[in-house]
Amino acid sequence: MNTIQCYAPTNDYNEDAKDQFYDRLQSTIEKCPTKDLTILMGDFNAKVGTDNTGYEDVMGRHGLGERNENGERFENLCAFNKLVIGGTIFPHKRIHKTTWTLPDHTKRGADIASDHHLLVAKMKLKLKKH
Repeated sequence: MNTIQCYAPTNDYNEDAKDQFYDRLQSTIEKCPTKDLTILMGDFNAKVGTDNTGYEDVMGRHGLGERNENGERFENLCAFNKLVIGGTIFPHKRIHKTTWTLPDHTKRGADIASDHHLLVAKMKLKLKKH
């Protein structure tokens, strides 16, 4: 099993930074053996929306809002690598569909509360071949 954890540039970043991120992510995914289960997770700073037209194999219709540029990049990456955007497959309460929403102001300095939480887990999986 391969687990990839990442943080994507926000929509405000320039195109070069986003291209560099997605090129590096694609390179990392390609290093994973195709016979292995690959789990891609992270903060993609993306809105994939609810319209899955053209992406039916990648996502369900339970996204949130309108697709933005980062959402399109993320969907294309998933489609190319045959990955599924799990959070869109089943209905969820609106409050559970997003982890953070841009506020109407910014705060300078590091003395702020963070929405990041440390996750430590031991996993034991039995994968069945179909």
